[in-house]
Amino acid sequence: MNRREFLAAATGLAASTFIASPFGKAYAAPQRQKLTISTRTLDVNGRAATVYGLTGADGKPGLTIEPGADFAVDLVNGLKEETIIHWHGLLPPVEQDGVPDNPLPMLKGAETRAYDFPIHAPGTYWMHAHTLQEQNLLAAPLIVHSQDDRTADRQEIVVLLHDFSFTPAEELLAKLTGGNGGMHHGMNHGAMDMGTMDMGAMSESMGNMHGNMQDMGAMGSMAMDLNDIDYDAYLANDRTLDDPEVHQVEKGGRVLLRFINGASSTAFSIDTGALSAKLVAVDGKPVAPVAGNLFPMTMGQRIDLALDVPSSGGAFPILALREGAAQRTGIVLATAGAMIGRLSALADQKGPVLDLALEQTLSATNPLAQRTPDVKAMVHLTGDMMSYRWQMMGIEDLALKGGERVEFSMMNMSMMAHPMHLHGHDFQVVAINGRRFSGALRDTVLVPPMQTLTIAFDAGKPGHWPFHCHHLYHMVSGMMVHLPVA
Repeated sequence: MNRREFLAAATGLAASTFIASPFGKAYAAPQRQKLTISTRTLDVNGRAATVYGLTGADGKPGLTIEPGADFAVDLVNGLKEETIIHWHGLLPPVEQDGVPDNPLPMLKGAETRAYDFPIHAPGTYWMHAHTLQEQNLLAAPLIVHSQDDRTADRQEIVVLLHDFSFTPAEELLAKLTGGNGGMHHGMNHGAMDMGTMDMGAMSESMGNMHGNMQDMGAMGSMAMDLNDIDYDAYLANDRTLDDPEVHQVEKGGRVLLRFINGASSTAFSIDTGALSAKLVAVDGKPVAPVAGNLFPMTMGQRIDLALDVPSSGGAFPILALREGAAQRTGIVLATAGAMIGRLSALADQKGPVLDLALEQTLSATNPLAQRTPDVKAMVHLTGDMMSYRWQMMGIEDLALKGGERVEFSMMNMSMMAHPMHLHGHDFQVVAINGRRFSGALRDTVLVPPMQTLTIAFDAGKPGHWPFHCHHLYHMVSGMMVHLPVA
């Protein structure tokens, strides 16, 4: 059997020792696709859990789109309740972006809605509800292949991470807010109350702190809040590490791992263990390869890791370590006949706290063209755990024109990290704490406590584009604005 025959066989593997991934998608001729929102039942730690699902016509989670094809999808709401799906990382016109009432309403039960728009670039994307339904696993991979993907001599594995709770999202939010709840569906259209804060003085103070990064780092490590919620389970492709998904790989073979952090409020670090990997793309956009074994990813982000399986073979756990905690999840890569040991969902030590060490080493292979910004603004990220009210201030009255080069410096004045996501645009990271560099192209980036990160982008299609924290409970509690582009 040659390697290509092996990869074809591995895709359909269903032996008792190995669990074939339901996230593996076979290539098909480009055509209009049907995507159905439904419910399904999972076994989570020996207990049945009813969750949402997003399945294609083949009954498998998510969508795979062929090279050069447009996005042509009929979305069917098979639920009795209303919902809507956001195509995270794609750049549709605003009416197809999938945010409630921006401008289209949610899909009613049994309603079908057609989505048609060009795809701007291949890569690892995903789709999810832009409501609290996201917490109950209303999310799935969305992979857009390139011609190179189709001809590459490698095995491709998609891994979608989740945090899971048997407690409904509304109850989780009520506990965080003291029963005051959050903004309905995360839509905060109103003006933000800046209270009595002296933003100029606070900005000056923050600028002074940036001059001494050691003091600032010590301050963050002492006081920062890492996790709002302790979940019942952490999942990789719907499975816990006590019963992980196992992928048979070839001795000496090459593997591309597409990781998606679909968790609502949990950051992870991907640990490739005994296998050295190369980070080759973030948020679907290629970067100059970075070698390593540990790769951070906050909520909403994606990373593509290329690795080689040793010719000697074996079993290789690929783990997702919960930030600042012992919980972990993941998958196993194993060659034929390899012994696969038991893996505990609890590690002996806590997962790393995410920082920007990796971010400041990344560089896009296709960066934005050099331009002088037409618009520059400071975005203050504020809030606290006690009141559980989160805000974005400084750009409330901003109006953009299509084609303008925009630079936002996001200053995190809270003690929680914020994964910031901009709809309808790719942006480039161009500065961290005032140090300029040509960083990665992204759609979601982490801003740690008491740090400032600057992004640049070209204002795109007309519309009111959501710009928000991708921590679900921060978003619905106020950390979301809409950027008008004319």
